[in-house]
Formats: sequence, C-alpha cells, structure tokens
Amino acid sequence: MNKKYNDIFKLLVSSYYNDTFDTQVESLLKDEVTNKETLGKVISTLCGVDIDYGEDFIVSLKKAITAYQSKNRVVEKLNNCNMNCSKDGKTTACQSVCPFNAILVDPIKKTTYIDIDACADCGLCVEACDNGNLVDRVEFLPVLDLLKSGKPVIAAVAPAISGQFGEDVTMDQLRAAFIKLGFKDMVEVAFFADMLTLKEAVEFDHLVKTKEDLMITSCCCPMWVGMLKRVYSDLVKYVSPSVSPMIASGRVLKALNQDCKVVFVGPCIAKKAEAKEKDLVGDIDYVLTFHELRDIFEALDINPSTLTGVPSMEYASKGGRLYARTGGVSKAVSDALEDMYPEKHKLLNPIQANGVRECKVVLEQVKNGTLKANFIEGMGCIGGCVGGPKALIPKEDGKRFVDDFATASTIKVATHSEIMDDILGRINITSRKDFTDEKKIEIFERHF
Repeated sequence: MNKKYNDIFKLLVSSYYNDTFDTQVESLLKDEVTNKETLGKVISTLCGVDIDYGEDFIVSLKKAITAYQSKNRVVEKLNNCNMNCSKDGKTTACQSVCPFNAILVDPIKKTTYIDIDACADCGLCVEACDNGNLVDRVEFLPVLDLLKSGKPVIAAVAPAISGQFGEDVTMDQLRAAFIKLGFKDMVEVAFFADMLTLKEAVEFDHLVKTKEDLMITSCCCPMWVGMLKRVYSDLVKYVSPSVSPMIASGRVLKALNQDCKVVFVGPCIAKKAEAKEKDLVGDIDYVLTFHELRDIFEALDINPSTLTGVPSMEYASKGGRLYARTGGVSKAVSDALEDMYPEKHKLLNPIQANGVRECKVVLEQVKNGTLKANFIEGMGCIGGCVGGPKALIPKEDGKRFVDDFATASTIKVATHSEIMDDILGRINITSRKDFTDEKKIEIFERHF
C-alpha cells in the first residue's frame, strides 16, 4: 500500500473504532485536488467493500461494511496508467512480476488492464506498482465491526510472524495485543501445519513405494497451487489433496466452536484470494496482512512491545513453525516420516522450488521426466512466506527469527504432542490409520 493510501487507511480505522467515521470520510472527500470518483474507490477498497462514489456514499459504505460478504475481488485497479515504468517500452513493472500473464495492454487506451479470468489475485502486481494504480482490498473494517459486536473472533497468525513486530516481541505479547484489539484469542497456525505434516507423512507412506514415485505437497502457498491448477493441470494427479494450514486452522477452530469467526494474519496478499475460493468459502472469515496489522496497531495506539504477555502452553512444534520458510515443509514431513515410518523415510528425496521462477523450472522438469526427486515443495515467494510481499522485515531476518523460534520449541516433532492428540481426538481422529479414512480426513482435504 503506498504511503497516501496507508495514511487514509489509518484514519479510517481510527475513526471507525472511535465512532467518528462519517465525519472523517466527509473530511477526506473535501479534498479539492483529488478526483472524487477515484478517492471514493480508494476509500471503498480500504474498507473492504465495493461501493461507487455518488449520492449517499457514506450511508452505502457503512451498510456494505456491516453487511459484508467475502466475495469481492482482491486486487483493484484504481486508475489507468501511463506505462512509464516500462524499462523496455513494452513490459510494465506489474506485467513483469505476474506469474499468470494476467496483465495485458489495451492498444487503444494505451494502458494496462487485468484479465479477470487469468488473474489469481496473488497481489504481486500491487507491490510492483509504485504509482498506486493497483491496491489490494483491505478487510479490517468489517472485522472491526465484528469485534465491536462482542462475538468470539480468533486471530490465526502465520508462522512467519516471528520477529515481524520487533526483535524482542514475544508470541505472548502479540497475543495480548490481539486481545486488546478485541479478539477473543490468538493461535499459531503452526499448530495446524503440524496436523497437515502428520497427514502428508501418512500419504507419503501410502503413495510412495519407490524412489521413482512422486508426491507434490499442496500445503502452504496459494501461488504454487494456482500455478499447478492453471498452468500445469496435467500434474494435479500428483498433488496431495490437502488444504493449507490457514484453511485447516479455520476448519478445526470452527469444528471446536461453531460460533467463532477466524481471521488469518500473514505476509501474503494471495491468502485473501485463497479464502474466497468456491470450495473454501467460510473456512476463514477474513484475511489481514502484517502491513495492515501494523497500521491497525499504530492507528489504535497498540504497541505489542510494551504489553504484558498473555502466556499459553506450548502447543506448536518446531516443524510447524518452520513452515514459514523455504524447506520448512520438507523438514517437518521428513522428521515425522523418520519417527513414524523409519524404513519409508529412507526413500524420501525432497526438492524445494523457491520463488515463481524456480517453481516453473521444477514443474517443467516433472513434465519432461528429468526431475530427480519424489517430494516437491513449492513456494511462490523467494525465501518462502518470510519473503512475502507484506512481510515487515527482510526475508533473511525473517528466516533467522523463524529458525530461532522453531529451534526453541519444546515439541520438536508433531508426533510428540499430547495437545495434538487431544485436539485431533476432539475431531474424531485418534490414530494414524484414521488419516487414511476418507470421511474422518475430510476436514483437512480439498480436491483439485
């Protein structure tokens, strides 16, 4: 989000929280320099809704926020661009980063446009555009409306959150910050990654009989999944039918408490689109990015580093926390395999695709039969989730904080957790064999 939109968003958050929203929006719209239609679109997008500027704009805006439905597209093109960012006179900055060739040029209007059918709403173009012509829809005001209602809302934080809000900020302090914001609680998505680690270890034992067999993990990255579905659909037969840890967190939390709402918080714009996919709608209610959370904390004067932490028992494993960076899924599954199926572990030959370019190279190798691996992990961002477009710190620092936090975990392997056994038991999974039961494992599956 460019600085101007960033400042507007913080004003909107603060005013909605303090019940001065109408006055604040009126004040913003008094700007004589800015085109009202464009500014209205900016305000609407930053409120998470899709309302055109016009008569009764503020009334329509508030009505859309309170009656929010998660169906709007994520990436919004606000203005026509003059394409002056093109270095070769042909390809714009947003086109150069699009993994799906979804940004095209209108030869008559001499500007770019988004091919809706090709676009996966990954949001890489938003970060590439320095002119503010592209923005991702922000869903916090509908969340804030929910928080003010007193309904139980859980924040599910991505494993990449370690170190993002300060080197010395603990997970307990972040939990306190979310509770101060109005959330009922905060949980680590790493715990639900642990559940998928167990599932994929069982699948590997079942599917891979020789070093020549192949299994593609679908766990984490929506860009990786999108690439497989849209560009390499003939390889989908090798993909584990697993949901992401984000989706697993929503499904399990709602199975335990059907009245709760779940808000995922991470470094990724593409997660907003994943939550809106037809077969996943309702599993996660809202998605916020680390950038948005930082702005929300600033707007409401919440500083996690000054708070007394709200402690919780240790429940996520080293492996689950490592999902935040490239190689983490492979390491987690490898450790679980070694513990559960030591003979089958000897067959494991993993490879990681790090960033969109490497993802395409590895998948091309699968297509032409030259890949020398039987377990593929793909991450659309270089470095994995710690390198996501909405991370707050450099990916190298993010990896270091994630590794340190994971190494310090009391639980080293997902198979060694009594808490895991308890929670799985509550959703009727009581043994390894249950991970092969199609009915019992539905909560962790999707079919491509």
